[in-house]
Amino acid sequence: MNTRLGDIFSEFQIVTDLRAANQWEAIDELVETLAGTGKIEDGHQGAIVEAVRKREQSMSTGIGFGIGIPHASTRFISNVVAALGRSKAGINFAALDGQPVNLVMLFLVPQGQFQKHLHIVAELAKFLKNPALRQALQQAPDAAAMLHIIRSPSMQGFLHQMPKPTPAS
Repeated sequence: MNTRLGDIFSEFQIVTDLRAANQWEAIDELVETLAGTGKIEDGHQGAIVEAVRKREQSMSTGIGFGIGIPHASTRFISNVVAALGRSKAGINFAALDGQPVNLVMLFLVPQGQFQKHLHIVAELAKFLKNPALRQALQQAPDAAAMLHIIRSPSMQGFLHQMPKPTPAS
């Protein structure tokens, strides 16, 4: 079974105008967004924020190009979940290029799914490094338009699980 990026989002998991001024506030805001949509059970937000912060302290996930991809694995979810936030002003995210971040994609992977976790990080980085896609997401008028961009036919299948081995011929 493939997991497509558009399948793990709803309009309610997209924050079109993050209030956050820094990476820690952005993580808090996006975790609260996931809790508000029921993707994270009440009472688990603190532990999840702590897991993401611990990962972020080891190395910033501000990868450049105005992108931050904070992530973690946690025992408090059973499926991959994500939230996308957009900051028009830009957020200090300790990005590798020293530039502010405008798009923050928080995602969580169930604990013990290390290969899936690594694969998703790599795929999201490739997905968000596309300049036309970033510009479209930054200029979209609302969450519905942002979700439409993520789900557009050209993006379908972009994020998927590790490829299955092909049988030897």
